[in-house]
Amino acid sequence: MLLYFLILLLLLEWKFGVMRWMLQMLQQTFERYTAPKIEVPPPRLFFDEAPAMRPLNPRSAPEGFIQCYDKGTNVPLGIVKVYTTDDVRAAVAKARIAQRIWSLTPFSTRRRLLFALMDYILDHQREIAQTGCIEGGKTMMDSALGELLTTFEKLRWTAAKGEEVLKEEIRDVGFIAIHKRAAVNYVPFGVIGAIVSWNYPFHNIYGPMISALFAGNGFVGKVSEYTSYYATYYQSIIHNGLLQLGYSPDLVTFVTGFAEAGEALVSSVDKLTFIGSPVVGKIVMRNAASTLTPVVLELGGKDAAVICNDADLDQVIPIIMRGTFQNCGQNCVGLERVVVQDTVHDLVVEVLTRRVRTLTQGPASQAQYDLGAMTMGHVAIEKIQRLVDNSVAAGAKLVYGGKATSDYFFPSTILTNVKATHAIALEEVFGPVLVVMKFKTDKEAIEIVNACPYSLGSSVFSKDQERAKYIADRLRTGMVNINDFGINYLCQSLPFGGVGISGFDRFAGQEGLRGNCIVRASTSDRITCIKTIIPSLLQYPVTSKSFDFILSLCNVIYGDLLCMKKSMFKLFTINSEARLEQQ
Repeated sequence: MLLYFLILLLLLEWKFGVMRWMLQMLQQTFERYTAPKIEVPPPRLFFDEAPAMRPLNPRSAPEGFIQCYDKGTNVPLGIVKVYTTDDVRAAVAKARIAQRIWSLTPFSTRRRLLFALMDYILDHQREIAQTGCIEGGKTMMDSALGELLTTFEKLRWTAAKGEEVLKEEIRDVGFIAIHKRAAVNYVPFGVIGAIVSWNYPFHNIYGPMISALFAGNGFVGKVSEYTSYYATYYQSIIHNGLLQLGYSPDLVTFVTGFAEAGEALVSSVDKLTFIGSPVVGKIVMRNAASTLTPVVLELGGKDAAVICNDADLDQVIPIIMRGTFQNCGQNCVGLERVVVQDTVHDLVVEVLTRRVRTLTQGPASQAQYDLGAMTMGHVAIEKIQRLVDNSVAAGAKLVYGGKATSDYFFPSTILTNVKATHAIALEEVFGPVLVVMKFKTDKEAIEIVNACPYSLGSSVFSKDQERAKYIADRLRTGMVNINDFGINYLCQSLPFGGVGISGFDRFAGQEGLRGNCIVRASTSDRITCIKTIIPSLLQYPVTSKSFDFILSLCNVIYGDLLCMKKSMFKLFTINSEARLEQQ
């Protein structure tokens, strides 16, 4: 009979769970169809100007402005304003005022904003991809994967699960506070700031903004000086969405500028996310320390893919190619080390070399290529060239590529016989260089991966799931994928972040969304008529029996049965003696 009763309870729980899910889906479907339509014309995407005679950089413009240019052709796009310290602080102040109203909005309103953004981006996918292609130098394919797909998934997950993550959470009260109700509330911080990198200019600024707004905050983000031209367009999209819903566009500002603007942002906001290099991350952290501003640091990676001798190479090779050469290798979770078991090493190198030789490269805004330009131009190319040359001098074998072809392009490159002590195995390359390292035993593979100070993501490829998990569990990284690469970022329920010089704290997932909130502990009366009453022995002035009363009370609550029995009698005795004293 008990078994039938339990089965009935499980069926009812499942039934009500399905009903709740259906109601939630109906509600969100209604919210999507009633979301406002954002009306922002696409930006200028075609430029007839001739390339500049000399390689441009963000500081090529007159003082007070940033020079913007096509990274693959050196064609000037225009100039944008440099935000001063006062400009940044004014933007934060305006966001703070607008946030007071926005923080009171129901989750349904916030979802409608996300749905409006999603619909606009869906309708303008090509134009948004082209902005990343022109100013970032990436191909349209790379832009679609890194700018669009990731942003869509961020919007989808936040709209679907955000309210559940941020709603009040009831906690256990224990015995001592059994008459109370305990809860955790996720309260908006106020104004969230972000300083983001140039490798995915649209997604990098929209990602933290989406989380900040859904959590009830204002948002002020600084884009990179290397990708500032389309920031105004990106900002106009969210501004129009807010206006359509009846809220102030002051809630969000995208700041353009140099270090001064970033420093002002750090000292003005309530919390900051920084995406960039360890060198700049340390500066941000020092500046944040003066105001005790909490920071999330995502400082890049040196991700490794361990390929075991039993891996499915037909599946692995395309993943290695995409993981290494996506956006010309300019990815924080790009595969910068391919650690291959010795018995399949030569075959893997041979197949990869054949594939790499077929890759085309050029100005992606002009034609279709496999690889685009280096966003930072000669600054990045000089660093990559130094690392490749030093590695070859230290004994590595240059199989293909390895020599810069211009101030804008570095070719797809393969290096083998790279040791864990080589600089190219320790420093972030951030370029199209496939570094192959060899191992014999699983223990050696683990040691090679963990020898690098960067500890963001990693991958392990093996048909043996237990073997792959054994290796993965011993890698000192913030994220790991078995028989895949980077898929964790498309699972927006998962947190994103690393350890070591890859940074700390997390964005994405419930951890990242809740990170936009003050985690507030609260208690209240479980039953209105039952209040906390301090026993007379604990009230001031204390008596000679007060200390013994606490000891006995602890024994009653936390001791074993025998201890509890003795202490209850002692409590009764202490209480009686105390009453006699008072008389």
